[in-house]
Amino acid sequence: MQLHHVSLLVADTARALVFYRDILGLAEAPRPDLGFPGAWLEVGGQQIHLLELPNPDPVQGRPDHGGRDRHVALSCPDLDGLIARLEAAGIPYTRSRSGRAALFCRDPDGNAVELIAGG
Repeated sequence: MQLHHVSLLVADTARALVFYRDILGLAEAPRPDLGFPGAWLEVGGQQIHLLELPNPDPVQGRPDHGGRDRHVALSCPDLDGLIARLEAAGIPYTRSRSGRAALFCRDPDGNAVELIAGG
């Protein structure tokens, strides 16, 4: 088996695309009309599907460090460049507590994302 895609709930697709496409640098993939807004993004041979649907989970009260929350982990070939883009956009992050060259941040909807140097 192989991971095909991960779906994340977002409140505003355009706002989420600023994070995933413009800051993280993921390319959009073609998406059929599914009857609700969203976007598909390429991540190597896999995808992230952004679904603009009501979120049944609380966004408040999540751990400050995304490593203690459910999260998506992505390899990043230029972690220092990404850190500069996160800081320029005012997006807070925490360093991995494992000692790896990695960090955790949250998208505009509170979804935790781990970014690991390499790849």
